[in-house]
Amino acid sequence: MIRSPLMTVMVQAARKAGRSLVRDFGEVENLQVSLKGPANFVSNADRKAERILHEELKKARPNFGFLMEEGGEEAGTDPSNRWIIDPLDGTTNFLHGIPLFTISVALVRDGVPFAGLIFNPVTDELFIAEKGAGAFMNDRRIRVAARRALSDSVVCCGMPHMGRGNLGGFAKEYAAIAPKVAGLRRTGSAALDLAWVAAGRFDAFWERNLSAWDIAAGIILVREAGGYVSDLDGGEKMLDKGDIVAGNETMRRDLLALVRGA
Repeated sequence: MIRSPLMTVMVQAARKAGRSLVRDFGEVENLQVSLKGPANFVSNADRKAERILHEELKKARPNFGFLMEEGGEEAGTDPSNRWIIDPLDGTTNFLHGIPLFTISVALVRDGVPFAGLIFNPVTDELFIAEKGAGAFMNDRRIRVAARRALSDSVVCCGMPHMGRGNLGGFAKEYAAIAPKVAGLRRTGSAALDLAWVAAGRFDAFWERNLSAWDIAAGIILVREAGGYVSDLDGGEKMLDKGDIVAGNETMRRDLLALVRGA
């Protein structure tokens, strides 16, 4: 496939940051046996990857602003374009030596995701999408799954954990959805979940209490793969509200009805 100059910039930045993460991930296993553990090391790996992404994207598009998980907001002279970056989505997985984590980079134009990249540097799976150009994994066109019945579907979700989320509310949603689907999954990376919905691996996905950097790239990926994305009120304010449901048209609608009914 022929990549646009914009996507070429994004891919080069992500691959450079990915090489840094892979090197650091290789050290995590050795640190698991220490009493202190690898937590501080992983935090440094996260910040280092973000610095690489920021430097590479800033160099290529100096007028664009930034919203970064670690570094916060940085205004640009071009008010229409802003990079939204998560250098390590799936930090707990990384911390425990589980190879399910991603770099997520999105360009949001006038408040709407315009281009997105989600990259797992361990598996070397690169998911990219740009508005009007389709979605791809490692240069192969991807599409959302075509299943229409929830009873045939594998649905991914985020689950509340210590200090985050409403466990009681999730328990009600789980009780409403689990009996209706073929399987529920949890990967630990919302960006990866959305990439896998775009690729047809998961039929649908929902989660609450997310940040813009968790989902901005995944939104454009799912849409360019032929899918549908909304917030849990059925609207378009995913980046503001931090909740999301995604899938093909039928799956998104039916899953949303179950979540809201719970």
